Amino acid sequence: MSGLPMVLDRARLQELLDIAPFHQWLGLKIQSCSEDGLELTMPWREEIVSNPVLGSAHGGVLAALIDLTGLYTLLMLGTRAKATADLRVDYHRPATVGPLVARGQVIKIGRQISVAEARIFGPDEKLLASGRGAYVC
Repeated sequence: MSGLPMVLDRARLQELLDIAPFHQWLGLKIQSCSEDGLELTMPWREEIVSNPVLGSAHGGVLAALIDLTGLYTLLMLGTRAKATADLRVDYHRPATVGPLVARGQVIKIGRQISVAEARIFGPDEKLLASGRGAYVC
């Protein structure tokens, strides 16, 4: 669904993202946004490790990143997405030390439900997790 007109720019999206203390704690930064999608980065934090043997991040943190990337991708395009109605996450490999990059794309904009997907990559550009969210508008 590329080619949709952007309504909010990078600075305004970052302002909205920074309102929530959880988003601040995660250290989320909007790297780029265009009608084709959104890219967020999250620095590595030792507090997100749930498996000290592997040094891998908790899946819930990756799910939250997928959820937020989908939501803010929709907000960027002017939808009035308010809450997550459904979220699907697939884990492809452990997320270990290094910044995480999330890329989001809109799948469908609807009157009541809009859908976006996101992919999370590690510092080596390998796919770590992917998912799709449905959001109440």
